[in-house]
Amino acid sequence: MDARLRTQELLLRQKSGFSLDRELYVSPETYALDLELIYYRDWLFVGHDCELAKPGSYITVQVGAYPVIVIRGADGEIRAFHNACRHRGSRLCSAEKGAVAKLVCPYHQWTYELDGRLLFARDMGPGFDPASYGLKPVHCEGVAGYLFICVADRAPDFAPVRAMIEPYLAPHRLRDAKVAHETTIIENGNWKLVWENNRECYHCAGSHPELCRTFPDTVTHADPNGSEGDPALVALWEKCRALGLPSGFDMADDAQYRITRMPLLRNAESYTMSSKPAVKRPLSDAVRSSGLGALLMYHYPTTWNHVLGDHAISFRLLPVGPTQTVVTTKWLVHRDAVEGVDYDLDELTKVWLATNEQDRKVVEENQIGVNSPAYEPGPYSPTQEAGVIQFVDWYTGTMRRRLGGTPERRSEVA
Repeated sequence: MDARLRTQELLLRQKSGFSLDRELYVSPETYALDLELIYYRDWLFVGHDCELAKPGSYITVQVGAYPVIVIRGADGEIRAFHNACRHRGSRLCSAEKGAVAKLVCPYHQWTYELDGRLLFARDMGPGFDPASYGLKPVHCEGVAGYLFICVADRAPDFAPVRAMIEPYLAPHRLRDAKVAHETTIIENGNWKLVWENNRECYHCAGSHPELCRTFPDTVTHADPNGSEGDPALVALWEKCRALGLPSGFDMADDAQYRITRMPLLRNAESYTMSSKPAVKRPLSDAVRSSGLGALLMYHYPTTWNHVLGDHAISFRLLPVGPTQTVVTTKWLVHRDAVEGVDYDLDELTKVWLATNEQDRKVVEENQIGVNSPAYEPGPYSPTQEAGVIQFVDWYTGTMRRRLGGTPERRSEVA
């Protein structure tokens, strides 16, 4: 059977509240469709403004078959381009990050301005028009210190994302932060299993002793239907609002992205073994007060985030195969915070380094079990795994719609 028809059939028979069919977690054909219909169409988180501190600073990312470079121009604007020379296609930049005066192809030295214009191409003849061979642009949007790209020819409207998350993130001033540490790990599991594991804390007590010192394994911060019944959550929101910090539970209609604040356990102030702040210098004066909990932001298919008063942690998820996913974690602190003076790197990173490694093992064991021909979809807990149900509903709904050819509202993004 044709791969599209087969995937469509599996999605149509998906039972609400149950995990996905085995093929949707292991099939190369489904993986190719996931890239085509989700990763090649939607906005993807790639990094932070502060990583591109000056003109010529760049980061690179691989989205399926697409190598992309994100770079700050001489005019201060951040743009994204396909990381391929217009001559014979060689990658311009192979490093994950760096800084350049111009973008020079290492193969034949075609040279591009930081805004993508072709400046120099040797011996191309009198009829050659450099203006016709600038770098191909990729849609790029920045919001409150976060950078998103979309490799589609036409990108979805980013305005609704900006309108929801910017008021929450802006007071934390992450444009004025710096990356104190980052790690990249490969999890030998399908990207959907990585997300499912993230979207519940049903497993936390048995898997994450370090995180559970401060992170609540209750479900109200994952389920908008239960939020108003949680006195601690409501009290935190009222406290934050009194300080001028937007608070509540905001989620897109299709649950693709959401943002909320949640209290930490026992008045903890940060994700540390002591529960005390990891960084003496707060991210901004607006979040200097203690007891503000954590700001959680999720955007399928690439990112979840925890923003506290003293630091922030961003996570980027990109599939690299049917059963392999790359997860990049970055710890952000105030740009003037000094390691060894304002923070200890081990204290800052210990909880999430341990949690990431624990999650990697959980996901990989999950994938090994799903690989078995004996596996069949099982029921999710309607209370403990409401967030997982939301994710699977978003995935199946999006794939059904796009496989079925239903037109989607899109707008050109300059």
